[in-house]
Amino acid sequence: MLKRFFVMGSMLALAACDPAGPMSETPTGGAYPAPQPYASAPYVTPPVSVTKGGLQEREPDTCGAVKYTSVLGQPAAQIRTLGITKPYRIVEWRGVEDQVYNPQRVVFRLDSRGNVYNIDCG
Repeated sequence: MLKRFFVMGSMLALAACDPAGPMSETPTGGAYPAPQPYASAPYVTPPVSVTKGGLQEREPDTCGAVKYTSVLGQPAAQIRTLGITKPYRIVEWRGVEDQVYNPQRVVFRLDSRGNVYNIDCG
């Protein structure tokens, strides 16, 4: 019996703390306001500042990756037919690669089907 009075007293104390009172009606008469459209803006990559030290000091296309764009979308076997004399790396889909950065090395990245989807330096 004492437990019942304690629970009821706690509920009354909590109800007394509500500054707005009971929620019998919404301010718009039962209907919620329509959501406002979100003005989306395209995401623009912020400019990269080139500073000395670490991996931030990267020069664009130091390995001449633009010469090998003919294999984009092609199977990985086509890479060997290019006759590349400089160092290169083939990174498979979700493959693991070390963090050694070589600006003269061409990196071919493969998609899940084994086709080249990206070529960069590193």
